[in-house]
Amino acid sequence: MADESDARYLTTAEVADRLDIKPATVYAYVSRGLLTKVPTSDRRGSRFREDEVSRLARGRRPGSGPRGTVDDITTEISLLDRDELYYRGHNVADLVAAHRVESVANLLWTGELSTPATQFTAPPEILAATRAAVAALPAQARLSDRLRVAVAVAGATDRLRFDLSPEGVLRTAGILLAVELDALTPTPPTSGTLAERLWPALTDHPPNIPLLDTVLTLLADHGLAVSTVAARVAASARVHPYGTVSAALGALDSQYHGGASTLAHRFLTDAITDPLGAVSERLRLGGPLPGFGHLIYQQTDPRADLLLTTLRTIPAATPALNAIDTLKSQLATPLVALPNIDLALAALMHTYNMPPDAGEAIFALARTLGWLAHTLEEYTEPPMRFRPTRPQAPQ
Repeated sequence: MADESDARYLTTAEVADRLDIKPATVYAYVSRGLLTKVPTSDRRGSRFREDEVSRLARGRRPGSGPRGTVDDITTEISLLDRDELYYRGHNVADLVAAHRVESVANLLWTGELSTPATQFTAPPEILAATRAAVAALPAQARLSDRLRVAVAVAGATDRLRFDLSPEGVLRTAGILLAVELDALTPTPPTSGTLAERLWPALTDHPPNIPLLDTVLTLLADHGLAVSTVAARVAASARVHPYGTVSAALGALDSQYHGGASTLAHRFLTDAITDPLGAVSERLRLGGPLPGFGHLIYQQTDPRADLLLTTLRTIPAATPALNAIDTLKSQLATPLVALPNIDLALAALMHTYNMPPDAGEAIFALARTLGWLAHTLEEYTEPPMRFRPTRPQAPQ
């Protein structure tokens, strides 16, 4: 077998040429774990193993060019690289330290780190319609169910929903966020920051607004996750923003995506009482441990690290954090022992006695910011670019 030193490396430009893609797509492949970027000594360039690029080239469908498949989506919105997360070139750790989530939303939508001048609001007639629809839901409806109903009804009520200009989408963004906040609690605050208005829907505990603001920023975008791809495919058909967010909310409603924090919450409930017993039971039943491991990150989920580090300053988080520390020390491999953002959300929920599905609601509201950014970006691409074409039958 060839030694590591025998490997040949390609530059970003050479990889793009070999795969017949744009240079920006190379970094999209890195974000999705399809390519591994090898650090250089001066950190000014990037290189990639030629054998890895060759395997990827062989696996691509003949005739797949820069359009038509999910793997070929390029985005400037976020990047996952070397176990770090960036929004438009800004490390998310730097953003949470210096900026509110409203400014981060503006960065995702417009590229500018500025705070919107106005509150996120919705016209009274839209709020009246969404409140009536949400009120009709049965008592067992989850928080995420309330969000999906509210977004769909708001879209049906807004007569300007097909204004797909950047200005129109930003107007709709304000309505969407107001409607989502309103749907989560019967008496929502009508003013304040996103975190201030969301907190009462999650818990009766005294508010920790900086912490929730941090969580919203950490969850705002994460590359081409399945819900984001759903939003982009809808946007490629020029579906209005209510529809793209509805498509994303539908894709989010699964055990592998939006529901993962609820599974992690249940697992952590058992682990707080008996960590090894909780692991033993999961191993007996089969399947992965909820809240551990990640498809992209190799050593650490930076979002989980930031949230768990912040929780360590809060005494009420000690039982959950002790359980997580015990689990990490007992699990066999570094990848399996990697706590992800779903487990960190579960720890947040336990710290403030939030309902088990609160993580799904936080996730959905925060990721709405990213879905809208991807909707705006997709509107600049050729329409219907994901429509598959059938090969012509032989004559």
